[in-house]
Amino acid sequence: MIMIDLEAYLYERIKPIINSWDEPGIYAIFFFLDNNMAIGYEDYFYLTNFTIGYNTESDCEHAPAISEERWNYAFWRQEGYYIIDCEEEEDEGRQVLFDWYEENGIHLHRAEDGESMQKVLKDMTDEHGYFLPGEPRGYWELVSAASHVARRLQDEGFIRERFGPIPILVHELEYYDRIKEATVYANPNGEAADFIHTMYEE
Repeated sequence: MIMIDLEAYLYERIKPIINSWDEPGIYAIFFFLDNNMAIGYEDYFYLTNFTIGYNTESDCEHAPAISEERWNYAFWRQEGYYIIDCEEEEDEGRQVLFDWYEENGIHLHRAEDGESMQKVLKDMTDEHGYFLPGEPRGYWELVSAASHVARRLQDEGFIRERFGPIPILVHELEYYDRIKEATVYANPNGEAADFIHTMYEE
C-alpha cells in the first residue's frame, strides 16, 4: 500500500504557483490556514482551507518595517490561491488531505448522532474558550505540514533566489504563540524577524 506523503504533495502544488508570481515588490508570502465551524464537506465540519498568496510594497503603501499595515493580514489584499479547498466537491487537495487523515487515524468532526456543533465546540475548548490540545482535529497536523514545506522552500534558497530574503508567514486570522512557532520554524534564517517583532513583541 502506497502511503500519502502530504508534505511532498503540498510542496509540488505550491512551488510552481510561487514560481509563477512576477508582480513587483513582493515582500512577504502567506500560507493561510483558515479553520472554522462554517467550513464543511458532506457531514464533516470545522475543516481547514489552505491558501497561499503574497503582499506587495504597493499594497501596504511602503509601510515601515515595523508596522501592522505591513504585517497584519487584516490589512492585506487577501487574494489567495487554493491549495486545499474543503468545500469544493472536486478539489484534489481536499481528497488527498482526507485520505492522509484516514491513513493517520485522524477522525474529523462530523455532524452525527444528533450532536450539535455548539456542543462539539464546547467539548473542544477549555473554560476560557481556548482550544484543547489536538483541537480542532487535523488542524495542527496540517499547520505542521505547511510549516515544513515553507522551511524546505527557504532552506533550498528558492524563495531568496526568486524574491530576496523574504518570509513565508504560516498563520490564520488570530496571532498566538503556537502559530508564531510555525512561522519561526518556517523561516530558519530570521526572514520573519520584523513580522515577529511587530505582531508579538511590540
